[in-house]
Amino acid sequence: GARKAAREEREKGGRRRRRSKPCGEERVKRKDGRPVTGIALLAKMTGVSSNFAMQKLRKLFKAERCGHTGALDPLATGMLPICFGEASKFSGTQLLSSDKLYEVTALFGVRTTTSDSTGEPVSEREIKFGREGLLEAMKGFLGKQMQVPSMYSALKYNGKPCYEYARKGITVPIEPRPIEVYSFDLLSFDGVSASMRVHCSKGTYIRTIVDDLGERLGSGAHVTALRRTAVSHFPASEMRTFEEFERIFEEKGLEGLDAVLLPPDAALGDYTLVSITPKEAQTLVNGQTVPGSAHPELKGPQDTVRLERETDRFFIGLGTVSADGTIVAKRLVSPEYFHAHPESGEN
Repeated sequence: GARKAAREEREKGGRRRRRSKPCGEERVKRKDGRPVTGIALLAKMTGVSSNFAMQKLRKLFKAERCGHTGALDPLATGMLPICFGEASKFSGTQLLSSDKLYEVTALFGVRTTTSDSTGEPVSEREIKFGREGLLEAMKGFLGKQMQVPSMYSALKYNGKPCYEYARKGITVPIEPRPIEVYSFDLLSFDGVSASMRVHCSKGTYIRTIVDDLGERLGSGAHVTALRRTAVSHFPASEMRTFEEFERIFEEKGLEGLDAVLLPPDAALGDYTLVSITPKEAQTLVNGQTVPGSAHPELKGPQDTVRLERETDRFFIGLGTVSADGTIVAKRLVSPEYFHAHPESGEN
């Protein structure tokens, strides 16, 4: 059936659609796009999925390949880093594992199926606590802990998102996950609704924190608004709405859009920077190592270092340094990308 139809399509000159490969949370590649590399900090709008927001921006950039790094719920807004081209190789993994900062509004007295306002109420209870009681309960969520995410999450079970099972009324086992909450601050509380700020590790579900907080207080609670204000070290000032990106395109075209992209190694600032000569860069791209005698400043082994070409600060990729100072490639930009960006002044 399906195989025969695909074969007939190829015989007619058709082409089978390729499945996108995962990088970070989502990654897509389009052969009709242009090779763009860099990171855009999109201020995601509410009411749409992260994938929808990413696709919309990809079309505006006319980009060949992109991926987002950490999905936001449709209800949520805020920082959604979109990695284009080579950036998805490096920043994708780093951003998925980085800390996040959120501002969340919770409504107490009502618990819902999804732990947010998109779900159906499952219980309504009286609120019997005040500001001091809320602050005391919040303290219990600080530090390292195991969290069981909501059934209405994008976590996979047997290859399918858990929310697909939940919508059909099917309960599947979800393993607790280690998380850490670095700070949990109360911004305002009017007796029914609270605004809070959460600084947390990767994999933390804010909806679950709010739901657990409501249960601990005996009232129930759910999220009515959620905004991610920071990812890793990225400044909020670099975050733009889709409309702002559109305005840049209308005024300055694709060149203007490319100019506001952060470099592909923007999320890798925690790694030691090693500047190498153009010849050494070529050596690494060719699959060879750079001897330790060339860089006496490197002392002791280092698991991961950031490599750049010293003449123009062009990012080469990530490497490791052995005990004798030898630099070995760990993950580099593609040879095609490297050769498309020769040393400044080189023909």
